[in-house]
Amino acid sequence: MVPPADLLDIAIDHHQSGRLDEAEHLYHQILQVAPQDHNALHLLGVAAHQLGRHTEAMRLIRQALAVDGTQPKIHNSLGAVYQALGNLSEAVACFQQAAMLDMDYPEAHNNLGLALLGQRRPTDAISVFQRAVALKPDYAAAHNNLGTALYALGRNAEAIDCYERALHLSSDFWEAYVNLGNARQRLGQLEEAIACFKSARGLMPKSYNNLGNVLLLMHYREGITPDELAAAHAEFDRAFGVPLRETWKQHDNDRDPKRRLKVGFLSPDLHVHPVGFFVVGLLEHLDPDQLEIVCYSNSNLVDDLTTRIRSSTSLWRDVLGLSDERLDAQIREDEIDILFDLAGHTQGNRLLVFARKPAPIQVSWAGYPGTTGLDAIDYILADRHEIPPDAEPHYHERVLRMPDAYVCYEPPGYAPAVAPLPALSRRHVTFGSFNNPVKLNAEVVAVWARILDRVPKSRLLLRYQGLDDPDLAAHLKTLFAGHGIDPDRVSLQGKLPHSQLLALYNEVDIALDPFPYNGGLTTLEAVWMGVPVITCPGETFAGRHSLTHLSTIGLTGTIARDPDHYVALAESLAGDLPALASLRAGLRDRMASSPLCDGERFAGSFQHVLRDVWREWASA
Repeated sequence: MVPPADLLDIAIDHHQSGRLDEAEHLYHQILQVAPQDHNALHLLGVAAHQLGRHTEAMRLIRQALAVDGTQPKIHNSLGAVYQALGNLSEAVACFQQAAMLDMDYPEAHNNLGLALLGQRRPTDAISVFQRAVALKPDYAAAHNNLGTALYALGRNAEAIDCYERALHLSSDFWEAYVNLGNARQRLGQLEEAIACFKSARGLMPKSYNNLGNVLLLMHYREGITPDELAAAHAEFDRAFGVPLRETWKQHDNDRDPKRRLKVGFLSPDLHVHPVGFFVVGLLEHLDPDQLEIVCYSNSNLVDDLTTRIRSSTSLWRDVLGLSDERLDAQIREDEIDILFDLAGHTQGNRLLVFARKPAPIQVSWAGYPGTTGLDAIDYILADRHEIPPDAEPHYHERVLRMPDAYVCYEPPGYAPAVAPLPALSRRHVTFGSFNNPVKLNAEVVAVWARILDRVPKSRLLLRYQGLDDPDLAAHLKTLFAGHGIDPDRVSLQGKLPHSQLLALYNEVDIALDPFPYNGGLTTLEAVWMGVPVITCPGETFAGRHSLTHLSTIGLTGTIARDPDHYVALAESLAGDLPALASLRAGLRDRMASSPLCDGERFAGSFQHVLRDVWREWASA
C-alpha cells in the first residue's frame, strides 16, 4: 500500500498538471486512511472550488481549518471561495488572517487587494498590492492588479507603468494588455488602445471581449465608414456566433398574437448610466396588461435609479456570475418572448448568451452605437435619423424604427436649475464638451481651435473622468497650442459626482459635439441644462446621436452640414448673446415638452412596435 505522504505527492502532481479528477480520487483515498489529514482536506476543497463546486469546497476547507487553523494557505483558500460566492467581507477577513499568519505571503496580499477592489476600496488595495510586489518583485499578476487599483483612482500614468511592468515579466499576460488598452483609451490614445486589445486577442482568441473591445473603439476612428464597421462586426459572428448555432433549440412559446407578452431586458447598466436613464421612463409607463417585464441585471451596482427600474418590473434577476449556459437556460425557463440586449460590445455584455438564441425574438437597443454583428439578434431598434433607409445594408439586424427618437430620456430630479447665460457676466463665451477624450481626434481639435480663434477671448471647458491627469491635460493643451491657441484658454475638469457634473453646465454657454462619435447622454444633459449643442452628423450610428436628439427636440438650427458650417454656427451663436440667453432660458421647457421626455408616448409606440414583430413571428 502506498503511504499517504507519497499518495499526497502524486495527487499534488496531478492537481498541478490540471488532472483534477485523478487528484480528487487520490485525496479521497488518503482521507479514508487519515480522515484528519488537513492537507488532503484542504487540497480536495481547492479542487472542488476550481471545478465550481463552491459549497462543497467551503465545507472541506473549513474541516481542514478545524484540524489546523494555523495554516495561512488554508485561510487563503477559504477566502478565495468566499470571493467566488460574492461574500467579500468574509473573503477580506480570510485573506487578512492568512497575511497575519505569514506576513511574507505575497499571494495572500494580492488576493486581499483584489477583495478590497471588489469592495471599491482602491486606496486600501494599493498598499496591499505594493506589499505583494515588494515581497515578490517578479509577481506579474500583482503588478497588474496594482495598476488596476491606480486606474480606479485616475492615476493613469502610474497604472500604465504597472501594466507595462506586468507585461515585461509575462509577455503572454493578455489581461494586462486589456487593462493597458483601457488606460490608453482613457488618455485619448485611440490607436494605442486598439493595438493593445488586438494583442490581447492574439494571445486569447477565444475571449470574445477582446474582439469586442476592438469593435467598440473602431466607432471612434476618424474616417470610419459604415462598410468597415459592418465587415468588422461580421467577423464577430463568424468567430463566436456561428459555432453556437448548434445549441439553438426550438421555441415553443404560445403564438397567440394578442396575448400578454413576456419581454426581457439584459444589461450590466441598470443604474446611473445612459442606459438606466433611457429605460426607466419606458418601464414606468408600459401597460402591465400587455407586457410582463423581466430584467436580468449583470452587475452588482445598485443605486436609486436601480431601485426605480426594479420596482417597474414583474421579475428581477441578478445574473452576474451565472455561466452563459445557465443564463441561457434561465431565460428559456422564464419563457421570454422578446429579449433586449442593452450592451452590445460594451463592458459587462452577455452577447454569447444572445448567440445561443434563448428567446424567439431578440433585439439590440440603447447600449451600443451600431450593429452587434450577431445573426442571432433579429432587430435593432432605431429611428429615421439614426438609421435612414439607405443605411440599412450596414446592419446585420433588421431595423425597427420608433416614430420619434429611438430612446426617451428621464432627467434626474437632482439636476440644478438653469443659471443665466454666464457670458453676460463674464464678458467672454465659454464653449464646453463633457465627452470622452478618446473622441477628441485631430480634426475635432482643429475645428474647435478655429472656433476659439474666430471668437475673441472665448474659452473651452473640457470635462471627463481622467482629464485631471497631468499628462493628459498637458497633451490636450499642447494639441490646441499647435493651432495657435493659448493653453490658458483651455480648462480641464476631471470626474465629478453626477449632480456636480450637471451643475458645471451652468458655466458653459455653448456645447461643442465631437465627431465622428457624437455625444449621446452628454448632449441630452447639456440641453437639459440650457446649453445648445452644435453637432456635425456623420454616416455611422455613433455619429448621429445628437442629430436624433436635437431633431426630436426641434433644435435643428445647431445641426451643421459640414465642419465649416459647424464653425460658422458656433461663431454666430457666440456673436448674439441676447439671443443665446433667450435660447438658454427656454431650452429645458422645450425639451421637457418634446417626445424625447414623454415616457408615456414612447411606451405606447414601443408596445406597438413589439406587437407588430410578435405578430410576424407568431404567423411564421
